[in-house]
Amino acid sequence: MAKELIDQLNSFLRGEIAAVETYRQALGKIADARSRTELVQCQQSHQHRVDMLKARVLELGGTPAESSGAWGAVAKTAEGSAKLFGEKAAIEVLEEGEDYGLKDYQTHLSELDTEARMFVEQMLLPEQWQTHRAMSALKHILH
Repeated sequence: MAKELIDQLNSFLRGEIAAVETYRQALGKIADARSRTELVQCQQSHQHRVDMLKARVLELGGTPAESSGAWGAVAKTAEGSAKLFGEKAAIEVLEEGEDYGLKDYQTHLSELDTEARMFVEQMLLPEQWQTHRAMSALKHILH
């Protein structure tokens, strides 16, 4: 179970690293001060989750993922396309990423042991819900 648990936490970690990278790219496109503030807060939240997941993987005796892997390639492609089409498209890409992250956590909860499930439910999911709501609200304001 330990290897499978570490693998799943590393999968979550790669997703969070991809989110940090995507927010970083989006910040290069967004000029509006309020939008930038929201994006910075969401990026910091994802970075906090990166830090928590790395610590948890280390506690379990694993090696934390250092890159976003395939998630990052997808995020970079999507965000690169969004940059061509403007701020609204960039926010839509971020909201889609938040949707995906939320579904990823929820889908894999049942595969975790009790301790890991509590960690995800109490530490990661509340922040994921917050960043999801922030991007959804920002998208609606811009449309």
